[in-house]
Amino acid sequence: QVQLVESGGELVQAGDSLRLSCAASERTFINYVMGWFRQAPGKEREFVASIDWSGDITEYADSVKGRFFISRDSPIITVFLQMNSLKPEDTAVYYCAAGSNMGPSGADYWGQGTQVTVSS
Repeated sequence: QVQLVESGGELVQAGDSLRLSCAASERTFINYVMGWFRQAPGKEREFVASIDWSGDITEYADSVKGRFFISRDSPIITVFLQMNSLKPEDTAVYYCAAGSNMGPSGADYWGQGTQVTVSS
């Protein structure tokens, strides 16, 4: 069974940094675009960031540009989201996502999510 397993979510204070990780269970994911979405309470799931298979092409939501940075370690099929200068409005469940065309419009594969809470 294909799996994306997130880790790293926790309760932090505004201004802190946090790094999320997502490990894929199959080597097929080496060729996929991978990234992150998030869903805050009472809101729809929204795109956060993505990175292509080579690691050369990244895309970010305007709300996180300059604060969040996505990277991947292809040999271990893991993608990371470094989140800096966190704000209370970044509070959400963060979902790892992957697919051949993963991007703001959606993804083929999803993780279970990891909770990030930013206190003011």
